[in-house]
This record gives sequence, structure tokens and C-alpha cells, in this order.
Amino acid sequence: MSEVLVEKVYKKYGLTEVLHGIDLEIPKGQLTVLLGPSGCGKSTLLRMIAGLEDISGGTIRIAGRKVNDIDPSNRGCAMVFQNYALYPHQTVRKNLAFPLKMAGVPKSEIERQVQATAAVLHIDMLLDRLPRDLSGGQRQRVAMGRAMIRNPDVFLFDEPLSNLDAELRVKMRLEISRLQADLNATVVFVTHDQVEAMTLAHRIVVMRDGHIEQAGTPLEVYNAPQTKFVAGFLGSPAMNFLPVGDVSQDGGQSKVTLTDGTILVSPILVPQATRTIGIRPQALSAGRHADQIQIDLKQANELGVEHLGDRAFRYVSAPFGELSLLVEEPAGAGSQSDLAMSVHAKDMQFFDADDRAVEAAG
Repeated sequence: MSEVLVEKVYKKYGLTEVLHGIDLEIPKGQLTVLLGPSGCGKSTLLRMIAGLEDISGGTIRIAGRKVNDIDPSNRGCAMVFQNYALYPHQTVRKNLAFPLKMAGVPKSEIERQVQATAAVLHIDMLLDRLPRDLSGGQRQRVAMGRAMIRNPDVFLFDEPLSNLDAELRVKMRLEISRLQADLNATVVFVTHDQVEAMTLAHRIVVMRDGHIEQAGTPLEVYNAPQTKFVAGFLGSPAMNFLPVGDVSQDGGQSKVTLTDGTILVSPILVPQATRTIGIRPQALSAGRHADQIQIDLKQANELGVEHLGDRAFRYVSAPFGELSLLVEEPAGAGSQSDLAMSVHAKDMQFFDADDRAVEAAG
């Protein structure tokens, strides 16, 4: 069952179209992340669902009800903003109570719900403080509480963690995930941070230039990207892309010639349409391994090693661009030509001239 249904929705600012016929179903009781780079249209789409932006065409339904012309306050949505949007001269108690007061809820019931919401979010000891006296994480909890207290059909989060430090972001991700599960809430969460998307989402919707590139579970989108853009956007360091000049088949094997002349022999049949091979850094290993495909680059230079404590990434340059690979014990510094790397055939992904994924045989 869809809690939010977006059908053929587009958005124009003057003659500029920024959303191009979006079709999207947001399931009830799940956390859906709209993920993409700045300017892809994800926040605009969220604001259109909330009613803060008019739609130029199409239909939006919430809980089965068409909401195109319904005021934001009557759509059954509650929004948590990046900058918290708290009333600075009102206490936490009054910030939480405000939506209920505007709805005409009796004072005794308002106080009961404020206390109950504050207890869930562990901010009951902060009720008499002003927002300026709170930390970033505490302000975010108050903003979430003000959304929760309305008991909306849909929670809308617009990059709510971007102002927090790294440690606090981790804690708040866990808090949001716990609350979503406890409330069985329908959540639409906008971010450009792939870590937030992978750790929070039941479903990721990857957007680019006002279009949806791919939607699916985090593992589906990560392991089976449908486009080169999705493959490169998810993962850190980013996926390596090897440009292909030619593919030929011989006795159940494939010979792939890269644009720099490097030749790869693959035990699986690489699609003839392949123009790019994608390999995640974690799938590449230094050296030559008998059970893997050898990649002996014609010309390559080591750029350096990035140490991350439990692992390290080695960066090399090739004529067609920069590559990165995971190494357990980094080699010594310095340049190196004819750098050898290996990869299992199953860890290669293939893209055609239109940057669409194509499947290998065997």
C-alpha cells in the first residue's frame, strides 16, 4: 500500500523545468530516502509533497487523497527542516505544544502529549529551556518532537543531519531509525549523503537532473546499479570505470581491450555492447592472482596511499583516469609503471554507450 503516490509530476520555474514527469510510490510504514547530488530536484519534490511548492503538472496523493490544492497544514504531513525551524523565543515545551495549540487541543491534553513525546525523545529535562541553550542534537530532537506530536500520515525530513558533526550524525541516524520502527512511521528523507541513505533507508530513490535514475533497496541499488551514474554515486571511494575500446569472444572467454591498449581476458562472456567496465575499489587487489582476472595497465603511476586505520586505499593514475583499490598492507611510496591488479570476474559491471547496465553471460 502506498502512503504517498506521485504521478507524472513536473515542476517549472518560468521556462526552466526542474522535475520531469516524476512517478514514485512511497510505501506505508517505510523510510524512503531521496538521494542525489545538489540540484537534482530531491528537495523540490519533498517540498511539493509538503505543499510548500506548487506543482506545475501531475498528481500527488497522500493516504489515497489527492492533495494538489490542499493547504500544507491539512495534508497530514509534518516536516523537519535542515535548520530546525524552532521558535527562538519560546521554550521547548511551547515549541512542542504549538501544533496542538493551533489545532485547538485542550490544554490538559496538550501537556500530556508534550510530556509523552519529550520522554520518547529523552528531552523531558529540557522542556523549560530556550533553543539557544540547546546543542545541535538537542535542537534536532525538539524539531522531531514537534513533528511527531501532530501524529501525521507522513514525516518529511529535509537534510536534517547536515549541520551536525560526524559523531552526532551517527547517533541521530540510530535515533531516527529507532523512532521510525517504533512508530511504524512513513518517512521521506532527503539527503545527498550516501552513508545516511544506505544506513537509514528501506528504499532508496536515486535522482539526477530532475529524473529518477533508480529505486530499490539499498543493497539492490548498490549491487545492481542500472546506470553508470548510480554506480559511481554510491560507494566510497567511488567505483572505478575502465573505458573499453573493443570486446571479442573466443571459446567461451572474452578478450577486452581498454582504450589505453591494456588487455583483459575474462572467463565470462562480456557483452559486446560494453563500453565501460565498473569495478569497486574493494574488489580490486594489488598483484597478480591466478584465480582472478589480471589487469596489467600499460602505463600507471602510484599517486599515494590513504590510511584509514583498519584498511587503506591505494590511488594510481592511468591514461584514462584515476583508479583506487583496497590494500591490506600498503606498498611503499613511489611511482610504479605497469602496475598489476586483479579482480574476480563476478565483481565487474558493464555499461553500454548510453551508460546503461548490460549483463554478462556465464
